[in-house]
Amino acid sequence: MGLEVPLDRLQRWLQAVVVHRGTAEEAVAAPAARAFVPRGRVGEVLLPSATLRPEQRLAIYHGMYLLRMEEALESDYPALKHFLGDEGFRTLVAGYVQAYPSRSYSLNFLGRHVPDYVRLAPGLRRRGFCHDLARLEQAVAEVFDAPEEKPLQAEEIAAVPDEAWERARLVPIAAFRLLAFRYPVNAYLQSVKDEDHAHTPLRRRDAWVVVHRRQYNVWRQDLDRAGHGLLADLVAGKRLGSAVAAALRRGRRPTQAELFRWFRGWMGAGMFRTVETGPAGPARPAGPARPGLKTG
Repeated sequence: MGLEVPLDRLQRWLQAVVVHRGTAEEAVAAPAARAFVPRGRVGEVLLPSATLRPEQRLAIYHGMYLLRMEEALESDYPALKHFLGDEGFRTLVAGYVQAYPSRSYSLNFLGRHVPDYVRLAPGLRRRGFCHDLARLEQAVAEVFDAPEEKPLQAEEIAAVPDEAWERARLVPIAAFRLLAFRYPVNAYLQSVKDEDHAHTPLRRRDAWVVVHRRQYNVWRQDLDRAGHGLLADLVAGKRLGSAVAAALRRGRRPTQAELFRWFRGWMGAGMFRTVETGPAGPARPAGPARPGLKTG
């Protein structure tokens, strides 16, 4: 009679074996797996095939696990993989899934901690650049999966009385992220997408980017410091009059023509879902992404 193991323990054993960083033989002998199935009794819960021993059958799933994790992360971080190269990215993924193993039925959640891991990953070259690049690609992935919301319509904007605009608050759509970087990673990402091998120099240079989605297309737009500062104040919930006044006090003062061009562009791009003209309320940051499914 074979070893009787409840289904939940058998599932935990298989997971412990599959995610182990060593070989399949080392995995079944590791303490995490032996806690559920003793090493010498593996053949009682997993039969051999005509040509493969139980450990060899396990090795098929064990070997595919990391490949599937790499494939899932590459879909969200293609530019990071391009910069690190195949071997460098594979090493990053191997360390990442040990630090942040998948805990969901959907692989769409897998890459949420990549920027955090990149900050501490051992032996990583150009860490600061990689961290910024990972943050940008994470924002693109979040915006892609965020719920679709109807942006402000022209008639809604026109309905706001002129005297109400100074105290108005603009609420961004959920598919919106505003970022500040130390490196020009948006240009690098675009060069990778364009398959332009003369990539943007990686010298440190402050950069600002807004990522948003409109009609199921994700857009990335470069900003200057002044435009980023104004947009950040608006997203944080500042009244329009206060945000503009703050922009005029900071560094380079935008001209009236620039302000008009920015607002026309932001409204036209559908970055805001509503305008509030009522009493003061709490700050309203952009809503969190609600990831869709990328199942394994």
